[in-house]
Amino acid sequence: MKLIRFGEAGKEKTGVIINDKKYDTSAFGEDYGEVFFENDGLTRLSHFLEDSLLPEITEDVRLGCPLMRPSKIVCIGLNYIDHAKETNATPPSEPVIFMKSTTAIVGPYDNIVIPKNSVKTDWEVELAVVIGKKASYVSEADAMDYVAGYVLHNDVSEREFQIERGGTWDKGKGCDTFAPIGPFFATKDEIADPHNLRLWLKLNGTVMQDGNTSNFIFNIPHLISYTSQFMTLLPGDIISTGTPAGVGLGMKPNLYLKPGDVVELGVDGLGVARQTLVAYNT
Repeated sequence: MKLIRFGEAGKEKTGVIINDKKYDTSAFGEDYGEVFFENDGLTRLSHFLEDSLLPEITEDVRLGCPLMRPSKIVCIGLNYIDHAKETNATPPSEPVIFMKSTTAIVGPYDNIVIPKNSVKTDWEVELAVVIGKKASYVSEADAMDYVAGYVLHNDVSEREFQIERGGTWDKGKGCDTFAPIGPFFATKDEIADPHNLRLWLKLNGTVMQDGNTSNFIFNIPHLISYTSQFMTLLPGDIISTGTPAGVGLGMKPNLYLKPGDVVELGVDGLGVARQTLVAYNT
């Protein structure tokens, strides 16, 4: 299944994509969040779809993040060797973990706001994994049993805030609008091999990133198992698996986003997103 949420920001309704058409599932009566996943919502929704005549959604409707706000977004840094090298970082011996605020979440076609005083806003296309059930001290052998599905994520980053302002990376990762997610959530069965997916990003029509998840340093089972040793993952939580080479920080000279820029990005099987950069407006 492919799940969507649509409508005005903050008032999204639930839906699905069937044969490339969008349908309203509001009558199902549940949003796509922690309670939904925890209580076998995907199976129950599947049965609902078999027995229901759904209203079609117009093509011009706004799409929001396909998941109701998760309890957390866990991100993995430097998980592609080529990206580590381009940023002059040593490839890690263990996964690098940082958190992204849930207030950063926006829809896949919403604007990205360049923060106040930002001079180094950057892009990162990523495959994100959605957790389907409570996970604590999970083994690698069992880790994929905890996956509900996948989404496309742009891990927008402010490099000065992240690297030059002291402390952890989080302050450059969680600004408002810095987590465009979607266009849809794809259940695990929709993606045959998450470790062999092309992911790419264009800036103003020019390809900047063109990688493949086969180049992960740490694969998805390892990331789930590793993360679950340090925190409980709840149903609906997101693990964003890192970005390949081609970010603005890695270019010589560096290249950062400015108002009016357009980023377009995609991952095999997870659709295409498009965001326009706008200046912070007090």
